[in-house]
Amino acid sequence: MEETREETPQDLRNLALKVAGLLEEAGQHALHDQLNPRNLAQPSTENADRGPRYKLEVDNKIMRFMSARIADIAHFDGFWTTRPAESRPGQRYWYIGKIDGVINYVRRMSEWTVTAALFEFGPDNEPKPIIGIVHAPALGLTYLAARGAGAVRIHKTAVGEKRDKVVPSMTSSLDGSVLSYGMSFIPSESQRALDVASSLAGRPADIKRVGPVSLDLCKVADGTYDAYFEPMLHVWDIAGIAAGTVVVWEAQGTLSRWDGERIHWRHDNDVVASNGLIIRELQHYL
Repeated sequence: MEETREETPQDLRNLALKVAGLLEEAGQHALHDQLNPRNLAQPSTENADRGPRYKLEVDNKIMRFMSARIADIAHFDGFWTTRPAESRPGQRYWYIGKIDGVINYVRRMSEWTVTAALFEFGPDNEPKPIIGIVHAPALGLTYLAARGAGAVRIHKTAVGEKRDKVVPSMTSSLDGSVLSYGMSFIPSESQRALDVASSLAGRPADIKRVGPVSLDLCKVADGTYDAYFEPMLHVWDIAGIAAGTVVVWEAQGTLSRWDGERIHWRHDNDVVASNGLIIRELQHYL
């Protein structure tokens, strides 16, 4: 007999906070490895003709640590990557992400994250993320959101911790806006991103390219950017997309595929997120 879950949004928020604590621990180990002068990664020979790929030792450490610890604090039905072919309504699966922003991590930049998302299958047997946590260890930033409980940004510094409600910008036009875009290592996909960025020239005040997707989405949610777009995010990006998506949703921003359709959680996606005020203008360029 399946357990009935009668939780409040605050229950989900409390669960998100607990898992965020675990992600912070995992992130500290990853940050230590990044600052260590030894080699961080070995180039992978898989799909070498499609661009550079990396295998990180720390990814395995993160997965082992999170898989073991998360089972101690929350009832759930399994992990996203090992779920059965068929799932029933109400079942929940944690998706623990590997390092999001691998090139940034390997090049010792600060913009990379560790992520976690909790998926729940709805009455239509379709999955939807209901908790999202994005932790950027080198920046001291954590974004977390839970269904119905809003989104919060936690900034830890040497002088203490600051918590803010996550709210998108009020920019109402592409003119003077600040956008961000993502770009693949696959030539045809990166060209598509550059073509859109070029077509926008003269309208936004600035177009940023920093990454990774999870952090870009959170920066749309908190008003750092007015919108973000990327032409092709792959199935291996789903953990980061899902975690950032809940933050955007709970901040009352918008997120969809370029054609306005919903994100497919089992397939590749083109993604656009915005403050909700400039999406119609932006979609003309996508």
